[in-house]
Amino acid sequence: MENQGPPQETESRKLAVSIMDISFEVRRKSHEETGVLPLSPGVLDVIRVIERNPGITVAEVAARLGRQLSNTSAQLRELVARGLVTRSRSESDKRFVALYPAPEAVRIKSVLEGAWAGAVAAAGSKLLPAERDQLLAALPALERLAGILAEPE
Repeated sequence: MENQGPPQETESRKLAVSIMDISFEVRRKSHEETGVLPLSPGVLDVIRVIERNPGITVAEVAARLGRQLSNTSAQLRELVARGLVTRSRSESDKRFVALYPAPEAVRIKSVLEGAWAGAVAAAGSKLLPAERDQLLAALPALERLAGILAEPE
């Protein structure tokens, strides 16, 4: 029998796997009806980081996502070409490039978040009322956990 670790580690693993499964299913079930161009989860992650941190640099985006700079740069070139991210060079230091979400990226993210909410609401309607209450009660802790995980290392 495989050692599953201490109870807290096992619970953390179950929580992490559940969050990943929910994220996958929410994205899978909600994107088709949005009318927005398909964005890979990796590209969407780049947009989310830039939207949360306007003025961030390419290197900072790569670090926050745990990706190689070259891969992040390639994704950013695609996003700039699609009009979803803008670059702004510093007047005092032309090497410094700040990244900002373009209005279209903000619109797409909003549309997708609405679709995700719809998928969660539809699935949540199949839960027992007490289960829905438990999820809502856990929301502040989950939001705080997400914020802690998003902090730069």
